[in-house]
Amino acid sequence: MSIRILHTADWHLGKKLDHFSRLEEQVEVMNEICEIADQQEVDVVIVAGDLFDTFNPSADAQDLFYKTLHRLSKGGKRIVFTIAGNHDMPERIEAPHPLAELNGIILCGFPNTEIKPFKTDFGIEVVQSEPGFVAFKHPKVDFPIRILYTPYANEMRLKTFLGIEDRENSLRDVLADKWKYLADTFCDEKGVNLLTAHLYFMKKDGEPESEPEGERSILHIGGAQAIYSENVPSQMQYVALGHLHRYHSIDKKPCPIVYSSSPLSYSFSEANQKKQVVIIDLKPGEQAIYSPIELTKGFGLLRGEFSALEEAVEWLRENQNKFVELTIQTNTFLDAQLRKTLAIEHDKIVNIIPKIILDKDASEEDNNKLLSIDETQDLTSLFVEYFKYSSGDKIPSESLMNLFNEVINKEND
Repeated sequence: MSIRILHTADWHLGKKLDHFSRLEEQVEVMNEICEIADQQEVDVVIVAGDLFDTFNPSADAQDLFYKTLHRLSKGGKRIVFTIAGNHDMPERIEAPHPLAELNGIILCGFPNTEIKPFKTDFGIEVVQSEPGFVAFKHPKVDFPIRILYTPYANEMRLKTFLGIEDRENSLRDVLADKWKYLADTFCDEKGVNLLTAHLYFMKKDGEPESEPEGERSILHIGGAQAIYSENVPSQMQYVALGHLHRYHSIDKKPCPIVYSSSPLSYSFSEANQKKQVVIIDLKPGEQAIYSPIELTKGFGLLRGEFSALEEAVEWLRENQNKFVELTIQTNTFLDAQLRKTLAIEHDKIVNIIPKIILDKDASEEDNNKLLSIDETQDLTSLFVEYFKYSSGDKIPSESLMNLFNEVINKEND
């Protein structure tokens, strides 16, 4: 008999798209994930980090998080294993753990967190643990379910958590050694073996995947180094990852190494992406069988570029149930009336971007003026320059300048 696992990640509960709340969409997609878990008769749920969007999430975001975990756990009949991502405060994630474990919910914030033994009324039990490793007994099967886990921490903190004194060793070598030790010590073919992490993984010498727009990058000084698929221990049967928002498999060796995707598109770099969860069937000593299931809730994101207002309006009318980013080709500034006309046609416009098109009949000097702004000028000079450009080279009146300066002075105060 196999054990069935649902892999999801990057919920980012509480996240906004510019000034638009996504909470109602998040409620809908969390309900959908719970329904999929029930329909697929899942035994284990793994949530691979970025549970919230900020270190200090709203009360509504926290309420949705805990209610979703409770539904997924089915009152202790299902293992729910969550780790912190780079958007999460580890202490906040772990705070409710003593209550959560009564329902088979694991809240793991730090790479060196050790899961203490417990047993639910249904019979789910922690039978082995060490920092970075836990093994469960599930009443459905007669073999252990083992999980190696690495929540996000920056490179310096990861080495500290793992007790590494040699700061010169690369993070990928440090993690590879740690995972190998845990796998060699605890993981054989008499149980099923998984690894979950919130890190940037890639295939060595492969093409790096871009991090999503608006996502806190972890590939920078003080962040974390990219981890290679070859650093995964050979005993692993599936690696459940979080951080990159697009569903894709990094590698199939030594096992499937998979980003499940975020449940919603959270930036326009994710426009047209299919959002999914992954269902995995595992048996001891056998290859994982896994497949994505598409999520259908929430508004999609679209980008469009137009040279004529009429074309833009028609496109907006055709895409009322999408968040949109609109680029308008123009040889002048976008005035308030044009923006108002577009806003009347669509209530989910996130950005309107002017794209300056060169005037073919103008001189090179005039075109250069059109495209350039001298940002070293003070605000008053910039305002005068803009006013002259938008009004046909007229100079703003004294009363207008007095009003402008009054506004600036209030802002400075």
